[in-house]
Amino acid sequence: MAFDDTTRTRLQRFVTEARSILTDEFAKQFQQDYGLDPESGAVAGLESLAHLDDQRLATARILREILDHYLAATPNADTAVRKAVLDRMVREQAFTTLNRLAALRMMEARGLVRECVAKGYQSQAFQLYQRVAGSALGETGDSYRVFLLSLCDLYSLDLPALFDRHYPNGRLFPREPALLPLLELINAADIAPLWAEDETIGWIYQYFNSKDERKAMREASQAPRNSRELAVRNQFFTPRYVVEFLVDNTLGRLWFNWTGGQTSLRDRCQYLLVKPDERPDPAPRLRDPRSIKLLDPACGSMHFGLYAFDLFLEIYREAWAWEQEHGPASLDVSTQPHAGFKPLCHSYADEDAYLRDVPRLILAHNIHGVEIDPRAAQIASLALWLRAQRAWHEAGVRAGDRPLVGRGKVVAAVAPPAEADLRRSFMQRLDRLEAELFEKTLFLLKGLPELGILLQVEKELPRLIEQVYGRVADLLREHGSRKSWAQIESDLREALAGFAQAARATYQGRLFSQDALQGLRVIDLTREVFDVVVMNPPFGALAASTKCPSRNILSCWNHL
Repeated sequence: MAFDDTTRTRLQRFVTEARSILTDEFAKQFQQDYGLDPESGAVAGLESLAHLDDQRLATARILREILDHYLAATPNADTAVRKAVLDRMVREQAFTTLNRLAALRMMEARGLVRECVAKGYQSQAFQLYQRVAGSALGETGDSYRVFLLSLCDLYSLDLPALFDRHYPNGRLFPREPALLPLLELINAADIAPLWAEDETIGWIYQYFNSKDERKAMREASQAPRNSRELAVRNQFFTPRYVVEFLVDNTLGRLWFNWTGGQTSLRDRCQYLLVKPDERPDPAPRLRDPRSIKLLDPACGSMHFGLYAFDLFLEIYREAWAWEQEHGPASLDVSTQPHAGFKPLCHSYADEDAYLRDVPRLILAHNIHGVEIDPRAAQIASLALWLRAQRAWHEAGVRAGDRPLVGRGKVVAAVAPPAEADLRRSFMQRLDRLEAELFEKTLFLLKGLPELGILLQVEKELPRLIEQVYGRVADLLREHGSRKSWAQIESDLREALAGFAQAARATYQGRLFSQDALQGLRVIDLTREVFDVVVMNPPFGALAASTKCPSRNILSCWNHL
């Protein structure tokens, strides 16, 4: 189904109405239930919430820790800052709830789950669930809430940023007076065909940020004032033909060259530029497809990655046939010497087993994305996951026979944690040099929400390591050997995981660890070597707080 103007208008109306319902609902919950007022910025003491039961009182405590985590970057925050952060928290709850329901509706359309949203309380899966649960979970609305949250738990391993209900952006659930009209909107007949389309979730992200909001931001400041304004004001959905042209002439072109033109991509890629008199290499050397890396450094809803996924499916099919014809050593992995790839025929029992694993391989090895808006990263991960599920569905692979996808390679470039007390507490778990390097690394990542992958961590990190660890003689004396970043990072990851467990009584401590680990994921990505980098041209101005080596933003992308 084409996303023409009429189709997009219908979807935009749905998103606008759904956003209004959810933001109003969660603003009321903040005010009436949890003593947090986005309108005034007031935060009531927990002792004043005597009307809450123990479970909701625990939620109230967690919401305050989320608030403190966000405010940590702004010491002595005034009322205006608190209002802005509380408003952000309401938006995050609304956005995640809408995405969860939309994701389940899209999964229904692909046969991944039994009917659970399409008919609301009358959905087939919920009817079965209710027969088993009976009245143990309370009224129908209460049972339906537990039912949907159970589905979230089921898919949170692959898509934690979206479905993990312990994440800060998904702690709340709409009450029945808001949920019922929301379900009516989702199940309206005029948008029913859209749930089968891969692009739908991207357009939901696009329309969640309203034109009026972007207009108000531009009127308030010539340049974006923070990372959120940067993401909202510079948000552009790339036309499909632009996506195809760029991917055809990067990924498609590389595979064309490596196969000496002996590829079906020559006909499949309609925008691939091949000169009439071009003579490909008569003795090509194919790359093992698991070693090919594509990056979208401003991935949005992963429009480029969805099309690249289609090409990778064909690339993997051709790689198997090539290896069968030319032998196990015919696929080149020399560009990734430490990947540990065995020949395809030694890794899989047969072609069917190999092709069944290909969608997972694409998400695990090939498609990488970075996004400064965590909400877009949430959408991008979902879009790729759904695309993998569709590939299995089209291949006739039953849900129970599909391999687990895992987290994939989409990274949100979030700000490093700013809590000084938690940082000092964590650093006490490290040796002196690791503690110093950790602190300096957090400072290095400070501009991440505004610059994303433009923050040239891969150039600065070796200097930091040398600065902290000094000469080889010092290293030998203190550590017995020279530590690589990989070793240091492994130690930091283990320590952060341990810190999160130890700090479980403090939700804010877990948020600190999660944001620090996310920074390490960004560092990992910046140290990769990519074969293909595709993206929208860099539109718009940088955030006002960002310093760029040149007034021309295009020059900032040269290192890619």
